[in-house]
Amino acid sequence: MEHDRRRTPRYTFNASIEMREGASQDKRTARVAGLSLNGCYVSTESPYPEGALLTVKVFTETDFYEGQATVIYQQEKLGMGLMFTETRPYYLMVLRKWLLSAMMAKKEALR
Repeated sequence: MEHDRRRTPRYTFNASIEMREGASQDKRTARVAGLSLNGCYVSTESPYPEGALLTVKVFTETDFYEGQATVIYQQEKLGMGLMFTETRPYYLMVLRKWLLSAMMAKKEALR
C-alpha cells in the first residue's frame, strides 16, 4: 500500500493555471485537477521537470490565486504535482475559500 505523503486533504478542483519557470517569459497554461492547502495537481502533456521553481496563477470564474510553487513530481505526458512554497495571506484566504467549497461539494455528492 502506497503511503500518502500529503499533509492536508486534496479535493477535486477544476481551474485554469498559468505557470512560468524562474524569470522565463515562456508561460504555459493547463488545468488544475486537484487542490489542497499546500499544493495542486496540474493536468498537462508537458510538465516541468521535478524540482522546477514556478510562479503560478490559478483562475476560477470569480477569483484567482498567485504564488510560488515547486514541482514535487511529474508524470510524463499526464501532469505534475506542485507544492506551494510562497503564499501571501490574501491568497491563503482564496485557497481556503476554494477548499471549503470543494469540501462541501464532496459532502453533498456523498449524500
